[in-house]
Amino acid sequence: MPQIRDPTPPGLAPGYFGGHFFRYRKRPTEFLREMASLGDVTYMRLFRMPAFLLNHPDLARDLLVNSNSKFVKGRALQRAKMLLGEGLLTSEGEAHLKQRRMIQPAFHKDRIASYAQTMSGEAVRIRKEWKNGSTLDIDREMMRLTLRIVGRTLFSVDVDGDAEDVGAAMTDLIESFDFLLIPFSEHLEKLPIPPANRCRKAVATLDRVIYSFIEERRMDLSDEGDLLSMLLLARDEDDGGVMTDKQVRDEAITLFLAGHETTANALTFTWYLLSQNPEAEKKLHAEIDTVLGGRAPSFESITNLKFTEAVLAESMRLFPPAWAVGRLAAEEHEFGGYNVPKGALVLISPFVMHRDERFWDRPDEFVPERWQSQSVKEASRKFIYLPFSRGVRSCIGEGFAWTEGILAIAAIAQKWRFRLAEGQKLGLKPLMTLRPAYGMRMVAERK
Repeated sequence: MPQIRDPTPPGLAPGYFGGHFFRYRKRPTEFLREMASLGDVTYMRLFRMPAFLLNHPDLARDLLVNSNSKFVKGRALQRAKMLLGEGLLTSEGEAHLKQRRMIQPAFHKDRIASYAQTMSGEAVRIRKEWKNGSTLDIDREMMRLTLRIVGRTLFSVDVDGDAEDVGAAMTDLIESFDFLLIPFSEHLEKLPIPPANRCRKAVATLDRVIYSFIEERRMDLSDEGDLLSMLLLARDEDDGGVMTDKQVRDEAITLFLAGHETTANALTFTWYLLSQNPEAEKKLHAEIDTVLGGRAPSFESITNLKFTEAVLAESMRLFPPAWAVGRLAAEEHEFGGYNVPKGALVLISPFVMHRDERFWDRPDEFVPERWQSQSVKEASRKFIYLPFSRGVRSCIGEGFAWTEGILAIAAIAQKWRFRLAEGQKLGLKPLMTLRPAYGMRMVAERK
């Protein structure tokens, strides 16, 4: 049995008030990288809560797989229940496993293949709306694209009529998440203050839209081949139970948010990285022209779009949408010889681990070619590549996201390239997901 070390792991000097909380909140990714430089297990204090950052794949495996039963979701996702309810992202224990079993068929490979035509079609549709030389808010355009895709594949509806309201509500929801993490927010959220008001308004907007879809579909429970059909028709294999409207709403809003927000951010960073790496961009366009031959991308073409997949994989290595994963210790545990007490927060950061020079050559550079010698599956099995987490709580929509991302990149790059607009500021905004801090204005150039 390994000897428990004493004292606590290394860490940075805390502030006079709040410990490391305000420094962490001000520049999260930079702060975590600085912490990780001190060791594989480091310590911080967020007000009175002890917190530990793990920065080694073996420790990540222990947290997410080997000792997963000793931990529950961190405060971030516990507080997200106000927004998402008891969906797959926020539920725990047997309830989570039951929900995952019921939803899993919606993400079977055959189902995803049936969504591919919609994904490709919506990417072709949006690329036709742009004009050569126009300056686009590419982050908003990618949000618009993924919103359409999720609307069609989840609900079999064109959300353009509600797109403005839904898009604004989604943005408010993500930004409200930051508010929910501040100390005592569980009390502040009940007050009539602007952040709490925006949060309630966003939830009300999404509830109105989603419940209307559920009500309409309840009237005809035929299988439309979409995710909503799967949720409404799903039965628990143990007791034959079906989901209530509230359960369907919670799952739908979770999948709506996850499928819309994360892929849009990954695509946004992809266009930025390609604009800064012209050789990689040329290789991407050459592959797309050769493989597609002028045809729209399809599910079958993904197999041959290897460099396109590598571009997306490398984009998510450098800018993983899920940039940090948190767990609360339900009981005492030991990591790397250090004792983690019950109630402590334990973090791993894919953003940090994906840039660790021990596991990655030229870790801060955009090198899609690295994926020719190591597959995504191999890197994931080593726990050095975690854009979708791992273990029983890994992202259920991983296959959906890869299919959507590859098809969107191929369809758009088939006709367009993008250049960073003059004066565009760069920075990161780590909220529930990793966003560009100042948007991403880019000039569209027709190929």
